[in-house]
Amino acid sequence: MKEDNGRIVRLLPIAAGSIAGTLLMLNRVLTPALTDSQARSDAVGVVLTAVLILTGLLWQQVQPRKPDSTVLEGTEGFELLPTLPDALKTELAWASHLLLTNTVTRSIVVYYRGQVLLRRGILAPIATVTPGAILDRVLAKQKAIYLVDTKVYPGRIEFNYLPVNTQGIICQPLGTDGVMILGANAPRSYTKQDEAWIEGIADKLANSLATRSAIDGNLINPNDKI
Repeated sequence: MKEDNGRIVRLLPIAAGSIAGTLLMLNRVLTPALTDSQARSDAVGVVLTAVLILTGLLWQQVQPRKPDSTVLEGTEGFELLPTLPDALKTELAWASHLLLTNTVTRSIVVYYRGQVLLRRGILAPIATVTPGAILDRVLAKQKAIYLVDTKVYPGRIEFNYLPVNTQGIICQPLGTDGVMILGANAPRSYTKQDEAWIEGIADKLANSLATRSAIDGNLINPNDKI
C-alpha cells in the first residue's frame, strides 16, 4: 500500500502539468483577442507546466518502483542440527533472525563441512544440500555470488533446497568450509549495504565455527542430520 501511494505521489506533477498545459492551450484557442498581459501570463504558465512535468519525470528516475515481491512456496520453519553446541545454536539463531527481519531474505540455509547446520524461514521439502557449480565456485574463490534474478540463471536448478519460486539468491562463503545461502522473494532486491552487512555476519559465523571446530575437534558428525 505504501509503495502504491508513493507511485501516485510521483505521478502527480506529471498529471498537474499535463492538465495545466491543456487548459492553457484551450484558453489560447478560445480567446478571440489576445492582450499583452494575457500573453505574458500564458508564457509564465507554459514555463510552470514544463517544470511540473520535468519534476515528475525526474522523480520517476530517482525513485524507481521496487520490484514486485512474491509469496514463496513452502512452509515456515526453523531447524538446527541437534548435536551442535548450545553456543553455536544461539549464534546461528541470532544471525538468521537479523537477516530475516532486516533484509528481504525469506529463506536461509547454512551449509558447513558437508552438513546443513540451519534452515530457517520459508523451507522447501528438500533439506539436503548437494553443492553444484555455483557453490563449488563460492568455496573455491572465497567470494560471494549474487543471483539477482533467478529466472535468467540456468544454474538455479542446483538450489532445489530453496523454495521453487525464490527470486534472488546470495551465496556467502563461511571461510573455506561452508556457505550461507539466502533466498529473497523479489529480484534485484539486495542493496550494496545489505551485501556488506551479510558479509560481516558471515565472517562472524565463520570465525565462531572455525574456533569451535578447533576446540571440539570434529565439530560435525557426518551421520548427524537436521
